[in-house]
Amino acid sequence: MTTIAVTGATGHLGRLVVEALISRGVEPGSIVAAVRSPEKAAGLLTRGVQVREADYDRPETLTAAFAGVDKLLLISSSTPGSRLAQHTAVIEAAKAAGVGFVAYTSVLRAATTPILLAADHKATEELLAASGLPHTFLRNGWYFENYTAQLPAVRATGAFLGSAGEGRIAGATRLDYAEAAAAALLATDVRPVYELGGDQPFTMAELAAEVSRQLGTEIGYNDVPAGQLVEILAGAGMPRGFAEILADTDVHVRESGALDDAGTDLRDLIGRPTTSLADAVADALKV
Repeated sequence: MTTIAVTGATGHLGRLVVEALISRGVEPGSIVAAVRSPEKAAGLLTRGVQVREADYDRPETLTAAFAGVDKLLLISSSTPGSRLAQHTAVIEAAKAAGVGFVAYTSVLRAATTPILLAADHKATEELLAASGLPHTFLRNGWYFENYTAQLPAVRATGAFLGSAGEGRIAGATRLDYAEAAAAALLATDVRPVYELGGDQPFTMAELAAEVSRQLGTEIGYNDVPAGQLVEILAGAGMPRGFAEILADTDVHVRESGALDDAGTDLRDLIGRPTTSLADAVADALKV
């Protein structure tokens, strides 16, 4: 029986990957939820999933967490500044534990994209390639949830805010990306790289129009210079470094189509069309 480990399994994406594996017929007992805080994984434990402590910042926990694991999904850390060191620890532990295959959640066109967000992903890909471990890079595009999470504030202010201009974004849902990860972990003929984006790229103005349609009230898109966007986000309490990363991403969406994608890798992996903008908005408004 193949044992599959998922790091960050109590996070938004990781939990969905575990569910996607189970829905595809994987026995819960052959899934390892590798998590920083096992006490937060009680729900997975009751499903029959193995729960093991795996703290990116405590490398001594990692080799034991990966013992007996055949395939590992390394979900990228969400801690800018520490991410590369954390990923290095995971890759070294996976190699030491004899893991047979690693899938890594990267970012769209990580090797060539100009966005600041990609630097750690590119470096991680290079580390994994140099490790000798069989691997695949799941280069996820933008998540619809990056925008739909803003809906309470957008309803209050009447507009989305950004610097993306008329740039197009091939967004998909976390569930889409989670199902792609599960499919890659279970496939027998995995490719080295998947560029994953949604079927129907949209502009921020089109997103605002769809939200307007579903709410029955006017929602706009206010496009501002990147420097102004940073000040607004930082003034609202966002860490300045993260605000700068978001503004930089928007600039490259506008100037080079950094989050647009015309490929079909995501649809092909999950075996269905990706979630539409309309459905993603409708699902978010139900919450």
